[in-house]
Amino acid sequence: MSNYEYIISSLPFLTADYKYDGGKGFADVLAEITRDLSKKDQEALRILLNGFNPKMLDADFYAAALSMKDNFLREYFRFDLNLRNAKVRYLNRELGREAGTDILTGEGKEEDHNLDIDGYRFHAGVFEEASQVQAVLEGQDLLKREKGLDDIVWEKIDSLTMFHYFDLTAVLGYVAKLHIVDRWLALDEENGRELFRKLVNEVRGTFKGVNYKE
Repeated sequence: MSNYEYIISSLPFLTADYKYDGGKGFADVLAEITRDLSKKDQEALRILLNGFNPKMLDADFYAAALSMKDNFLREYFRFDLNLRNAKVRYLNRELGREAGTDILTGEGKEEDHNLDIDGYRFHAGVFEEASQVQAVLEGQDLLKREKGLDDIVWEKIDSLTMFHYFDLTAVLGYVAKLHIVDRWLALDEENGRELFRKLVNEVRGTFKGVNYKE
């Protein structure tokens, strides 16, 4: 059985130079988290990590993810699919490509036995953040655009982890946010440090009480 309270309380805090504690990196933090997870929870984490690899994000992946019982994984990847498709639609318009190029709809072929009765393997549902994403994509500053999209992802993670303090959802949400932080530490250190500071304060608030202020 996973010791969630121990895992959450042991998550890395910022050091003076806003780096990972003790020179550790994303992989080191994952190793520490994984060590204290049950086999079942390790598998859930593995699925989340696979979703960070663009090469894994095909129709088969989303079909499996959107049928999962775990609410965080299912809804996180439903959002991820909608965000991906929004980006592709934007690029199709900008590049003058045919509108449906590279869009993952879930629609399958007749010989696919995994289809629902309406001919789809998975459903993306309503994309509530569509207008926010569209507004960000229309921005001219590439760095601000990337930051804006990641801010929307961060907010989505917050909504999926609300009222989850010491459970698997809290751990998965932390890892999803840490992945964003790690990318920005490499892409733009100033933004990365700010996101890391925000994440650490959130973790401290979770462990010491939702009204905790540093």
